[in-house]
Amino acid sequence: CGGSASGKTTVATRIIEALDVPWVVLLSMDSFYKVLDEGQQALAARSDYNFDHPDAFDFELLVSVLRKLKKGKSVKVPVYDFTTHSRRREWKTVYGANVIVFEGILAFANKELLKLLDMKVFVDTDSDIRLVRRLQRDIMERGRDVAGVIKQYNKFVKPAFEQYIEPTVQVADIVVPRGGENFVALDLIVQHVHSQLEKVSRGEEEKALASAHQGQPLPKTLSVLESTPQVRGMHTIIRNKDTTRDEFIFYSKRLMRLLIEHALSFLPLKSVTVETPQGTMYEGKRFHRQRITGVSILRAGETMEQALTAVCKDIRLGKILIQTNLDTGEPELHYLRLPKEISEDYVILMDSTVSTGAAAMMAVRVLLDHDVQEDRIFLLSLLMAEMGVHSVAYAFPRVRIITTAVDKRVNEEFHIIPGIGNFGDRYFGTDGPSGWCESDSMDC
Repeated sequence: CGGSASGKTTVATRIIEALDVPWVVLLSMDSFYKVLDEGQQALAARSDYNFDHPDAFDFELLVSVLRKLKKGKSVKVPVYDFTTHSRRREWKTVYGANVIVFEGILAFANKELLKLLDMKVFVDTDSDIRLVRRLQRDIMERGRDVAGVIKQYNKFVKPAFEQYIEPTVQVADIVVPRGGENFVALDLIVQHVHSQLEKVSRGEEEKALASAHQGQPLPKTLSVLESTPQVRGMHTIIRNKDTTRDEFIFYSKRLMRLLIEHALSFLPLKSVTVETPQGTMYEGKRFHRQRITGVSILRAGETMEQALTAVCKDIRLGKILIQTNLDTGEPELHYLRLPKEISEDYVILMDSTVSTGAAAMMAVRVLLDHDVQEDRIFLLSLLMAEMGVHSVAYAFPRVRIITTAVDKRVNEEFHIIPGIGNFGDRYFGTDGPSGWCESDSMDC
């Protein structure tokens, strides 16, 4: 929090840079200005509308968005155009993160909003400096004239600061004089955030979770394709390091087809009666009035799409790109494309291999963020490690997990042992970049 042009965004940006952790979201209060009617638009054009009053902000929407972000859910955030004093037609999708940095002139002015803030920082900058900065910003970036900026400052900005903003310094945990130039204060903030992150580190939770399940029976939500001589023979071929790429692709595709067929048997079927060409009745089953959507975790999960479309007519497809950062060990979401109105669908989530389960769990979180029901998500993988199975099942006990085989061990590099190597590289005939690992395929 802080007055207009106090340097809040600079402080927030420098905190994010110093944190140097993945999955940080910067949310600005400026995005939540209310939509103006024609009369208010006319006032704004004459610099006669008070944008610094609490009534100018949509606190209901802001609180709702922040609550969802704190729960790790995705949200739609409005995009505000300061030149026209209006919201743009497009909204920005923001996902829950490890750290959410929220900044705004009235960030401490709403009781419900205050309850959501874990750490409150007030940026205290001299009023003369704030006025000069505001003049530069509004003239250069927002197309205003000097007279209009000064008029608005004297009529609205300064009184609002004194009445609504300055008094909220009392609720602040830390006051930062001189804004972004106060590196001592910034360092203290960053140290505190790091200490909090260590307490709730997702990576450590996942490791502890996996070790806690060692020796435990596999979850009931897991279904493994029967290890017939045919299935075991195909596994022998694709696990063999000397198998040619053509053979690897051919037998992988055969296994994928069997896996998809096996997975479809778990879909809810309704009893129906049909008449045969001979005029007799047949008691059968039919998948009843529900759509199926396939979502692949790129890139290796995309190889399963052909098998899915071969057995499911008119199926819709979506894609998620998750890469595991080898420096941090954290999965990172880089790309998302899901069909519209996916919330009522049965979703077949596809990845070639699941080692720790980190990428699979992030993909499930994304689907849940889009209101897909947990018990309608089927996670399919050619090969899984017990560690990944337990992690996914513990985090999402209603997700059905379906695979052709489960290997017991994961080594220190989180490679599945004995495993099948880097599936994507073997399938596509490529060498993986050294700086990251796609999806959960560190087995890959």
